[in-house]
Amino acid sequence: MQTLKSDRLHISFFGKTNVGKSSIINKITGQDTSIVSDIAGTTTDVVEKSMELLPVGAVRILDTAGLDDKSLLGDERIQKTLKVINRTDVGIIVCDYNGISDYEKDLIKKFDELNIPYIFLVNKTDIKNAEDTVMSDLYTLTPHVILTSAKTDKDLIYKFKSEMVSVLPEEYINTPTILGDLVSSKSTVILVVPIDKEAPKGRLILPQVQTIRDLLDNNCLTYVVKETELKQAIENLKEPPALVVTDSQAFKQVSEIVPKNIPLTSFSILFARLKGDLKAFTEGANAIEKLNDGDKVLILESCTHHAIEDDIGKVKIPNLLKKKTGKNLIIEHYSGHDFPDISEYKLIIHCGACMTTRREILSRIILASKANVPITNYGIAISYCLGILPRAIMIFS
Repeated sequence: MQTLKSDRLHISFFGKTNVGKSSIINKITGQDTSIVSDIAGTTTDVVEKSMELLPVGAVRILDTAGLDDKSLLGDERIQKTLKVINRTDVGIIVCDYNGISDYEKDLIKKFDELNIPYIFLVNKTDIKNAEDTVMSDLYTLTPHVILTSAKTDKDLIYKFKSEMVSVLPEEYINTPTILGDLVSSKSTVILVVPIDKEAPKGRLILPQVQTIRDLLDNNCLTYVVKETELKQAIENLKEPPALVVTDSQAFKQVSEIVPKNIPLTSFSILFARLKGDLKAFTEGANAIEKLNDGDKVLILESCTHHAIEDDIGKVKIPNLLKKKTGKNLIIEHYSGHDFPDISEYKLIIHCGACMTTRREILSRIILASKANVPITNYGIAISYCLGILPRAIMIFS
Protein backbone atom coordinates (compact mmCIF):
# COMPACT_ATOMS: atom_id res chain seq x y z
CA MET A 1 0.00 0.00 0.00
CA GLN A 2 1.39 3.42 -0.96
CA THR A 3 2.10 6.12 1.63
CA LEU A 4 -0.79 8.56 1.85
CA LYS A 5 -0.25 11.94 0.21
CA SER A 6 -0.93 13.61 3.56
CA ASP A 7 1.94 11.65 5.15
CA ARG A 8 4.53 12.56 2.49
CA LEU A 9 7.11 15.33 2.79
CA HIS A 10 6.01 18.03 0.32
CA ILE A 11 8.93 19.50 -1.64
CA SER A 12 7.90 22.45 -3.81
CA PHE A 13 9.98 23.99 -6.60
CA PHE A 14 9.70 27.74 -7.24
CA GLY A 15 11.45 30.16 -9.56
CA LYS A 16 11.10 32.44 -12.55
CA THR A 17 10.16 31.11 -15.98
CA ASN A 18 12.85 29.26 -17.93
CA VAL A 19 15.33 28.81 -15.08
CA GLY A 20 14.95 25.05 -15.51
CA LYS A 21 12.62 23.97 -12.68
CA SER A 22 10.99 21.28 -14.78
CA SER A 23 14.30 19.94 -16.09
CA ILE A 24 15.62 19.70 -12.52
CA ILE A 25 12.50 17.86 -11.35
CA ASN A 26 12.65 15.41 -14.25
CA LYS A 27 16.28 14.66 -13.38
CA ILE A 28 15.45 14.08 -9.70
CA THR A 29 12.37 11.94 -10.31
CA GLY A 30 13.95 10.06 -13.20
CA GLN A 31 10.79 10.61 -15.23
CA ASP A 32 9.22 13.21 -17.50
CA THR A 33 7.17 14.55 -14.62
CA SER A 34 7.02 18.08 -16.03
CA ILE A 35 6.97 19.37 -19.61
CA VAL A 36 10.28 20.96 -20.64
CA SER A 37 10.30 23.74 -23.24
CA ASP A 38 12.17 26.95 -24.11
CA ILE A 39 8.79 28.69 -24.29
CA ALA A 40 8.23 30.78 -21.16
CA GLY A 41 5.24 29.73 -19.05
CA THR A 42 5.15 26.08 -20.17
CA THR A 43 4.31 24.95 -16.63
CA THR A 44 0.79 26.25 -16.03
CA ASP A 45 -0.96 24.53 -13.13
CA VAL A 46 0.88 22.89 -10.25
CA VAL A 47 2.29 19.50 -11.29
CA GLU A 48 2.58 16.89 -8.51
CA LYS A 49 4.53 13.63 -8.36
CA SER A 50 4.83 11.10 -5.51
CA MET A 51 8.06 9.14 -5.14
CA GLU A 52 10.49 7.54 -2.69
CA LEU A 53 13.55 9.72 -2.15
CA LEU A 54 16.03 7.76 -0.06
CA PRO A 55 17.13 8.40 2.64
CA VAL A 56 14.44 11.05 3.10
CA GLY A 57 11.56 8.63 2.47
CA ALA A 58 8.14 9.16 0.90
CA VAL A 59 7.91 12.59 -0.69
CA ARG A 60 5.63 14.56 -3.00
CA ILE A 61 7.30 16.82 -5.57
CA LEU A 62 5.42 19.95 -6.69
CA ASP A 63 6.41 21.92 -9.80
CA THR A 64 4.91 25.42 -9.92
CA ALA A 65 4.37 28.04 -12.59
CA GLY A 66 7.02 30.75 -13.04
CA LEU A 67 6.90 33.59 -10.53
CA ASP A 68 7.27 36.12 -13.36
CA ASP A 69 4.75 34.52 -15.75
CA LYS A 70 3.73 37.27 -18.20
CA SER A 71 1.20 35.20 -20.15
CA LEU A 72 -2.49 36.01 -20.41
CA LEU A 73 -3.28 33.84 -17.39
CA GLY A 74 -0.01 34.67 -15.62
CA ASP A 75 -1.49 36.39 -12.56
CA GLU A 76 -3.85 33.48 -11.94
CA ARG A 77 -1.01 30.98 -12.27
CA ILE A 78 1.19 32.97 -9.88
CA GLN A 79 -1.60 33.01 -7.31
CA LYS A 80 -1.87 29.21 -7.58
CA THR A 81 1.90 29.00 -7.13
CA LEU A 82 1.84 31.11 -3.97
CA LYS A 83 -1.00 29.04 -2.49
CA VAL A 84 1.29 26.00 -2.65
CA ILE A 85 3.50 27.58 0.01
CA ASN A 86 1.06 26.75 2.81
CA ARG A 87 1.47 23.01 2.18
CA THR A 88 5.22 23.10 1.51
CA ASP A 89 7.58 21.32 3.91
CA VAL A 90 10.77 22.28 2.06
CA GLY A 91 11.00 24.97 -0.61
CA ILE A 92 13.44 24.71 -3.52
CA ILE A 93 14.17 28.08 -5.13
CA VAL A 94 15.60 27.52 -8.59
CA CYS A 95 17.56 30.31 -10.26
CA ASP A 96 20.41 30.49 -12.78
CA TYR A 97 23.71 32.35 -13.06
CA ASN A 98 21.81 35.68 -12.99
CA GLY A 99 20.94 35.20 -9.33
CA ILE A 100 17.68 36.25 -7.71
CA SER A 101 15.34 39.24 -7.89
CA ASP A 102 12.44 40.66 -5.90
CA TYR A 103 10.28 37.68 -6.92
CA GLU A 104 12.47 35.25 -5.00
CA LYS A 105 13.01 37.68 -2.11
CA ASP A 106 9.24 37.99 -1.60
CA LEU A 107 9.06 34.20 -1.64
CA ILE A 108 11.75 33.96 1.04
CA LYS A 109 9.80 36.37 3.25
CA LYS A 110 6.81 34.03 3.07
CA PHE A 111 9.03 31.01 3.87
CA ASP A 112 10.49 32.81 6.89
CA GLU A 113 7.04 33.85 8.08
CA LEU A 114 5.89 30.22 8.10
CA ASN A 115 9.20 28.72 9.30
CA ILE A 116 9.66 26.76 6.07
CA PRO A 117 13.26 25.71 5.29
CA TYR A 118 14.49 26.32 1.75
CA ILE A 119 17.35 25.52 -0.61
CA PHE A 120 18.77 27.60 -3.46
CA LEU A 121 19.43 25.53 -6.56
CA VAL A 122 21.54 27.44 -9.11
CA ASN A 123 20.97 25.82 -12.50
CA LYS A 124 22.63 26.16 -15.92
CA THR A 125 26.19 26.32 -14.60
CA ASP A 126 27.22 24.48 -17.78
CA ILE A 127 26.45 27.69 -19.68
CA LYS A 128 27.96 30.20 -17.27
CA ASN A 129 29.31 30.08 -13.73
CA ALA A 130 27.47 32.08 -11.11
CA GLU A 131 29.49 35.21 -10.34
CA ASP A 132 30.92 35.80 -6.88
CA THR A 133 28.41 38.59 -6.23
CA VAL A 134 25.50 36.29 -7.06
CA MET A 135 26.78 33.54 -4.78
CA SER A 136 27.54 35.89 -1.89
CA ASP A 137 23.95 37.20 -2.09
CA LEU A 138 22.59 33.67 -1.82
CA TYR A 139 24.85 32.61 1.04
CA THR A 140 23.76 35.61 3.13
CA LEU A 141 20.25 34.14 3.03
CA THR A 142 21.03 30.43 3.62
CA PRO A 143 24.02 28.09 3.64
CA HIS A 144 22.01 25.59 1.62
CA VAL A 145 23.02 26.34 -1.96
CA ILE A 146 23.47 23.82 -4.79
CA LEU A 147 25.44 24.69 -7.93
CA THR A 148 24.38 22.40 -10.75
CA SER A 149 23.28 21.82 -14.30
CA ALA A 150 20.24 19.73 -15.16
CA LYS A 151 21.96 18.78 -18.41
CA THR A 152 25.50 17.86 -17.34
CA ASP A 153 25.73 17.41 -13.54
CA LYS A 154 25.92 13.68 -12.82
CA ASP A 155 25.97 14.39 -9.07
CA LEU A 156 22.77 16.45 -9.04
CA ILE A 157 20.66 13.81 -7.28
CA TYR A 158 23.36 13.19 -4.65
CA LYS A 159 23.72 16.93 -3.98
CA PHE A 160 19.96 17.32 -3.73
CA LYS A 161 19.54 14.44 -1.28
CA SER A 162 22.40 15.70 0.89
CA GLU A 163 20.90 19.16 1.23
CA MET A 164 17.43 17.74 1.80
CA VAL A 165 18.66 15.69 4.77
CA SER A 166 20.32 18.77 6.25
CA VAL A 167 17.20 20.97 6.09
CA LEU A 168 14.47 18.48 7.05
CA PRO A 169 12.00 20.39 9.25
CA GLU A 170 11.84 19.48 12.93
CA GLU A 171 8.14 18.61 12.75
CA TYR A 172 8.91 16.04 10.05
CA ILE A 173 11.74 14.41 12.02
CA ASN A 174 9.92 14.41 15.36
CA THR A 175 6.32 13.98 14.27
CA PRO A 176 4.45 12.39 17.21
CA THR A 177 2.83 9.03 16.74
CA ILE A 178 -0.92 8.82 17.11
CA LEU A 179 -0.88 6.83 20.35
CA GLY A 180 2.45 5.02 20.58
CA ASP A 181 3.94 7.38 23.16
CA LEU A 182 0.77 7.62 25.24
CA VAL A 183 0.20 3.97 26.10
CA SER A 184 2.69 1.23 26.81
CA SER A 185 3.17 -1.99 24.87
CA LYS A 186 0.56 -4.69 25.65
CA SER A 187 -1.89 -2.05 26.91
CA THR A 188 -5.58 -2.46 26.18
CA VAL A 189 -7.19 0.38 24.23
CA ILE A 190 -10.86 0.61 23.30
CA LEU A 191 -11.78 2.52 20.14
CA VAL A 192 -15.39 3.68 19.93
CA VAL A 193 -16.50 3.83 16.30
CA PRO A 194 -20.11 4.87 15.68
CA ILE A 195 -21.50 3.56 12.41
CA ASP A 196 -23.33 6.66 11.21
CA LYS A 197 -24.28 8.21 7.90
CA GLU A 198 -20.77 9.58 7.31
CA ALA A 199 -19.06 6.20 7.69
CA PRO A 200 -18.30 4.78 4.21
CA LYS A 201 -20.17 1.53 3.55
CA GLY A 202 -18.04 -1.48 4.44
CA ARG A 203 -15.14 0.66 5.66
CA LEU A 204 -13.93 2.79 8.55
CA ILE A 205 -12.89 6.41 8.14
CA LEU A 206 -9.18 7.17 7.73
CA PRO A 207 -8.31 8.41 11.28
CA GLN A 208 -9.82 5.24 12.76
CA VAL A 209 -7.87 2.99 10.42
CA GLN A 210 -4.62 4.87 11.08
CA THR A 211 -5.14 4.69 14.84
CA ILE A 212 -5.72 0.94 14.70
CA ARG A 213 -2.52 0.49 12.69
CA ASP A 214 -0.56 2.65 15.13
CA LEU A 215 -1.77 0.56 18.06
CA LEU A 216 -0.89 -2.68 16.28
CA ASP A 217 2.58 -1.30 15.48
CA ASN A 218 3.03 -0.63 19.19
CA ASN A 219 1.86 -4.13 20.22
CA CYS A 220 -1.31 -2.97 21.95
CA LEU A 221 -4.50 -4.96 22.48
CA THR A 222 -7.09 -3.13 20.44
CA TYR A 223 -10.87 -3.40 20.84
CA VAL A 224 -13.13 -1.69 18.30
CA VAL A 225 -16.74 -1.29 19.35
CA LYS A 226 -19.79 0.85 18.68
CA GLU A 227 -20.98 3.19 21.42
CA THR A 228 -23.93 0.86 22.05
CA GLU A 229 -21.57 -1.99 23.01
CA LEU A 230 -19.03 0.11 24.94
CA LYS A 231 -20.40 -0.57 28.44
CA GLN A 232 -20.38 -4.33 27.88
CA ALA A 233 -16.85 -4.19 26.41
CA ILE A 234 -15.51 -2.46 29.52
CA GLU A 235 -17.31 -4.90 31.83
CA ASN A 236 -15.91 -7.89 29.90
CA LEU A 237 -12.31 -6.82 30.56
CA LYS A 238 -10.55 -8.22 33.63
CA GLU A 239 -8.70 -4.92 34.03
CA PRO A 240 -9.74 -1.39 32.98
CA PRO A 241 -8.41 -0.27 29.59
CA ALA A 242 -5.45 2.09 29.50
CA LEU A 243 -7.43 4.44 27.27
CA VAL A 244 -10.73 4.87 25.46
CA VAL A 245 -10.77 6.81 22.18
CA THR A 246 -14.06 7.90 20.72
CA ASP A 247 -15.37 9.57 17.62
CA SER A 248 -16.10 13.19 18.60
CA GLN A 249 -19.76 12.89 17.64
CA ALA A 250 -20.31 10.33 20.44
CA PHE A 251 -18.23 12.20 23.03
CA LYS A 252 -21.05 13.03 25.43
CA GLN A 253 -22.58 9.54 25.41
CA VAL A 254 -19.19 7.86 25.76
CA SER A 255 -18.05 10.17 28.57
CA GLU A 256 -21.11 9.15 30.59
CA ILE A 257 -20.33 5.43 30.10
CA VAL A 258 -16.57 5.44 30.72
CA PRO A 259 -15.68 5.56 34.45
CA LYS A 260 -13.79 8.69 35.54
CA ASN A 261 -10.66 6.70 36.41
CA ILE A 262 -10.24 5.59 32.77
CA PRO A 263 -8.53 8.11 30.44
CA LEU A 264 -10.71 9.28 27.55
CA THR A 265 -10.01 11.27 24.42
CA SER A 266 -11.13 11.45 20.78
CA PHE A 267 -9.70 10.66 17.35
CA SER A 268 -9.92 14.34 16.44
CA ILE A 269 -7.91 15.41 19.49
CA LEU A 270 -5.27 12.78 18.71
CA PHE A 271 -5.02 14.25 15.22
CA ALA A 272 -4.89 17.78 16.61
CA ARG A 273 -1.57 16.76 18.11
CA LEU A 274 -0.44 14.62 15.17
CA LYS A 275 -1.20 17.18 12.46
CA GLY A 276 -1.01 20.47 14.32
CA ASP A 277 -0.30 22.04 17.71
CA LEU A 278 -2.41 20.68 20.56
CA LYS A 279 -1.46 23.55 22.90
CA ALA A 280 -2.45 26.21 20.37
CA PHE A 281 -5.72 24.44 19.59
CA THR A 282 -6.56 24.05 23.30
CA GLU A 283 -5.85 27.72 24.00
CA GLY A 284 -7.93 28.65 20.96
CA ALA A 285 -10.96 26.88 22.39
CA ASN A 286 -11.05 29.39 25.26
CA ALA A 287 -12.28 31.98 22.75
CA ILE A 288 -15.63 30.16 22.61
CA GLU A 289 -16.52 31.64 26.00
CA LYS A 290 -15.80 35.17 24.73
CA LEU A 291 -17.99 35.08 21.62
CA ASN A 292 -20.69 37.73 21.34
CA ASP A 293 -23.78 38.32 19.22
CA GLY A 294 -22.85 38.94 15.60
CA ASP A 295 -19.34 37.46 15.87
CA LYS A 296 -18.15 35.47 12.88
CA VAL A 297 -16.86 31.91 13.31
CA LEU A 298 -15.11 30.08 10.46
CA ILE A 299 -15.49 26.31 10.14
CA LEU A 300 -12.38 25.40 8.12
CA GLU A 301 -11.91 22.04 6.41
CA SER A 302 -8.86 20.79 4.50
CA CYS A 303 -10.78 18.80 1.92
CA THR A 304 -14.16 18.91 0.28
CA HIS A 305 -16.78 16.26 0.93
CA HIS A 306 -20.50 15.79 0.45
CA ALA A 307 -22.24 17.14 3.53
CA ILE A 308 -24.88 14.86 5.00
CA GLU A 309 -28.05 15.98 6.75
CA ASP A 310 -26.43 15.92 10.21
CA ASP A 311 -22.93 16.99 9.12
CA ILE A 312 -20.48 17.60 11.97
CA GLY A 313 -19.07 20.85 10.56
CA LYS A 314 -22.24 22.32 9.10
CA VAL A 315 -24.80 21.20 11.69
CA LYS A 316 -23.49 19.64 14.92
CA ILE A 317 -20.70 22.08 15.81
CA PRO A 318 -22.76 25.20 14.98
CA ASN A 319 -25.56 23.87 17.19
CA LEU A 320 -23.13 23.14 20.04
CA LEU A 321 -21.61 26.62 19.76
CA LYS A 322 -24.96 28.36 19.89
CA LYS A 323 -26.11 26.22 22.83
CA LYS A 324 -22.86 26.79 24.75
CA THR A 325 -22.64 30.55 24.18
CA GLY A 326 -26.31 31.46 23.91
CA LYS A 327 -25.25 33.98 21.27
CA ASN A 328 -26.47 34.70 17.76
CA LEU A 329 -23.30 33.79 15.88
CA ILE A 330 -22.54 34.10 12.17
CA ILE A 331 -21.01 30.75 11.20
CA GLU A 332 -19.35 30.40 7.81
CA HIS A 333 -17.63 27.46 6.09
CA TYR A 334 -14.59 27.10 3.86
CA SER A 335 -13.10 23.93 2.34
CA GLY A 336 -9.92 23.16 0.43
CA HIS A 337 -6.18 23.86 0.44
CA ASP A 338 -6.57 27.62 -0.10
CA PHE A 339 -6.49 29.81 2.99
CA PRO A 340 -9.17 32.52 3.01
CA ASP A 341 -9.09 36.04 4.42
CA ILE A 342 -9.62 35.49 8.16
CA SER A 343 -9.46 39.09 9.39
CA GLU A 344 -13.20 39.31 10.17
CA TYR A 345 -13.42 36.13 12.27
CA LYS A 346 -13.34 35.82 16.05
CA LEU A 347 -12.62 32.08 15.97
CA ILE A 348 -11.52 29.39 13.51
CA ILE A 349 -12.54 25.76 14.09
CA HIS A 350 -10.47 23.39 11.95
CA CYS A 351 -11.35 19.85 10.95
CA GLY A 352 -9.30 16.85 12.08
CA ALA A 353 -7.02 17.28 9.04
CA CYS A 354 -6.72 13.57 8.29
CA MET A 355 -6.36 14.27 4.55
CA THR A 356 -3.72 16.98 4.64
CA THR A 357 -0.16 17.48 5.87
CA ARG A 358 1.12 18.59 9.24
CA ARG A 359 2.91 21.47 7.50
CA GLU A 360 -0.33 22.85 6.06
CA ILE A 361 -1.99 22.86 9.48
CA LEU A 362 1.04 24.42 11.18
CA SER A 363 1.08 27.11 8.48
CA ARG A 364 -2.58 27.84 9.13
CA ILE A 365 -1.93 28.09 12.88
CA ILE A 366 0.90 30.58 12.23
CA LEU A 367 -1.26 32.67 9.88
CA ALA A 368 -4.09 32.68 12.42
CA SER A 369 -1.73 33.74 15.20
CA LYS A 370 -0.34 36.55 13.04
CA ALA A 371 -3.90 37.78 12.44
CA ASN A 372 -4.72 37.44 16.18
CA VAL A 373 -7.53 35.01 15.40
CA PRO A 374 -7.87 32.06 17.85
CA ILE A 375 -7.90 28.65 16.18
CA THR A 376 -9.00 25.27 17.52
CA ASN A 377 -10.18 22.00 16.00
CA TYR A 378 -13.34 19.89 15.85
CA GLY A 379 -12.63 17.49 18.70
CA ILE A 380 -11.36 20.13 21.10
CA ALA A 381 -14.23 22.51 20.33
CA ILE A 382 -16.79 19.74 20.85
CA SER A 383 -15.30 18.60 24.16
CA TYR A 384 -15.09 22.25 25.31
CA CYS A 385 -18.75 22.83 24.53
CA LEU A 386 -19.67 19.62 26.36
CA GLY A 387 -17.60 20.61 29.40
CA ILE A 388 -15.25 17.61 29.19
CA LEU A 389 -12.13 19.19 27.64
CA PRO A 390 -9.94 18.86 30.79
CA ARG A 391 -10.64 15.12 30.86
CA ALA A 392 -10.17 14.74 27.10
CA ILE A 393 -6.63 16.19 27.16
CA MET A 394 -5.50 14.82 30.53
CA ILE A 395 -3.61 11.91 28.93
CA PHE A 396 -1.33 14.36 27.10
CA SER A 397 -0.11 16.07 30.26
